[in-house]
Amino acid sequence: DANDTAVKMVWNYFNAIGKPEKKKCIGRIRGYHGSTVATVSLSGQPGMHEPFDCPFGGRFLHTNNPHYYRFQKDGESEEQFADRMVKDLEDLIMREGPETIAAMWAEPMQGAGGVIIPPATYWEKVQALLAKHEILLVADEVITGFARTGNFWGCQTFGMKPDILTCAKQLSAAYLPISAILVGEHIYQAIADYSEKNGVFGHGYTYSGHPTAAAVALETLKIYEERNILDHVKAMSPTFVDGIHELIDHPLVGETTAIGLVGCIELVENKETRASFSPAVKAGPIVAQMCEKHGLITRLIADRVALCPPLIISEDEIEEMLRRLKTALDEAHPLILEAAERQR
Repeated sequence: DANDTAVKMVWNYFNAIGKPEKKKCIGRIRGYHGSTVATVSLSGQPGMHEPFDCPFGGRFLHTNNPHYYRFQKDGESEEQFADRMVKDLEDLIMREGPETIAAMWAEPMQGAGGVIIPPATYWEKVQALLAKHEILLVADEVITGFARTGNFWGCQTFGMKPDILTCAKQLSAAYLPISAILVGEHIYQAIADYSEKNGVFGHGYTYSGHPTAAAVALETLKIYEERNILDHVKAMSPTFVDGIHELIDHPLVGETTAIGLVGCIELVENKETRASFSPAVKAGPIVAQMCEKHGLITRLIADRVALCPPLIISEDEIEEMLRRLKTALDEAHPLILEAAERQR
């Protein structure tokens, strides 16, 4: 697992440069980075923690989820919200001691958390804070990498300059399991020198560098270039993004988020107050069921319904996909109202 390996590399790096006390890693609430003990501990998914005694070992911390729609205060602009999120992060760092914090893990845009696009100025301010305290930034590009957000890397879309980048999924178009880590020269050289001193870089997996998976990944990257997938995503994105945002007028939809070829809608009971449906209503599952009825596969994240179509999708297919989603919402609407009424 790329993120699990990155945790070890971060600890190795600070050992190498003579700062072994820098060991703690910061994730974000609702972030997702994997299913190993270390990456579950990094992730901010409560349902993955308690059953497995995670976070593990006292080295994993969590800062707030920068979801402006859900957590904004009355009258608070995106920039002011970003300031508050960064202040919360700074307070966490100072409580723990910046000399003990090694790295912050983050998806450029939270995927499994519900396609949460960061508020304006968020990454600019976070990176300045991390640099001030010599805290590494690890970008998890497992979802956002390889043109998904309209640039080859999500970091390019959101102005991030990470020290380490992890990727997977679209590295092989998901045909075979493979992941990879990209590291800055300063990280590489420190670990290389330290490993030479110790005689070995003592890390690896049974299937690391598997030739079949590597061959598929190389062919995938070749196809991305030959078929100019990045430009295709850029060309298709306006139709997709505009279509997602048009759903804001539906009575069930409180928020729409979309960038590149990934988008999401949040179902709410009250659009004005942003009040969610009771979990007992099962608003999200009802919509997902209606989508399946019309041949549309979605990713359900509580009452957020996400779409992540193939990068080769055509404009006509995007319009058909959105039409089916709108039909599903229309058919789900009375069922959800009935279910909500039964819960009162």
